[in-house]
Amino acid sequence: MRIFTVDAFTGKPFSGNPAAVCLADGVTDAVWMQDVAREMNLSETAYVSSRGDGSYDLRWFTPGLEVDLCGHATLASAHVLWEEGLKQQEDAIVFHTRSGGLTCKLLHSGRIEMDFPVTPVEEATPPPGLLEALGADPKFVGLSAVGYVIELPTESDVRALRPDFAAMRDMTEDSWAVVTAPAETGGFDFVSRFFAPQGGVDEDPVTGSAHCALAHFWSQKTGRTAFRAYQCSKRGGVVFAELVGDRVKLGGQAVTVSKGELLA
Repeated sequence: MRIFTVDAFTGKPFSGNPAAVCLADGVTDAVWMQDVAREMNLSETAYVSSRGDGSYDLRWFTPGLEVDLCGHATLASAHVLWEEGLKQQEDAIVFHTRSGGLTCKLLHSGRIEMDFPVTPVEEATPPPGLLEALGADPKFVGLSAVGYVIELPTESDVRALRPDFAAMRDMTEDSWAVVTAPAETGGFDFVSRFFAPQGGVDEDPVTGSAHCALAHFWSQKTGRTAFRAYQCSKRGGVVFAELVGDRVKLGGQAVTVSKGELLA
């Protein structure tokens, strides 16, 4: 069974967000999938299985659990299918997932565009201890399907965060959080970081699904619908996000850094 490591939301190796992509036709054993994801120990391991009609089933696992939506591992999966010649580059790829159908297209620019559902952000009260664990003094706190959305005054504030991940893991309520601010770095509209210790990922390098919430949030604030965003983790990555009705067009590049074979 072939497995790939792909850096997503980047055009150069060893940056962006690495995902494992397993071509797992016919495999349905979730326990085995979780074991492999724990072994790979990346933010996400994706399992791609052909339906035989040109579309694919797609599932995503962190080292700790299966998730409903993942942007960077979807981008990585589409990249593998095109790069390995399993789909023609001019053909769109349809993935069937726990979040419904997701379509990926390869643009002439070399960027992969993904069609995802929007996850609206509503103002909310954070659970006790979350802001303290993050070390954040927010302008706004909201909640979406991807977790809490926390706006800080400046990009420098976002970059300076040093969360207490042990405290976040010990919280009794869900504590997944995306922290964002207007960009100070030229060429970008906003920045973010994403923390999910309870999901087995202390800080996710680049989080496509979070931008389904961030596109909605920043559109509400600015009146705009299209953004070029930077996730300012240590690895860093660029995400294009455009709000189109109840969908978000997410775009980015990907680079394969390894290919191998699962023996177990």
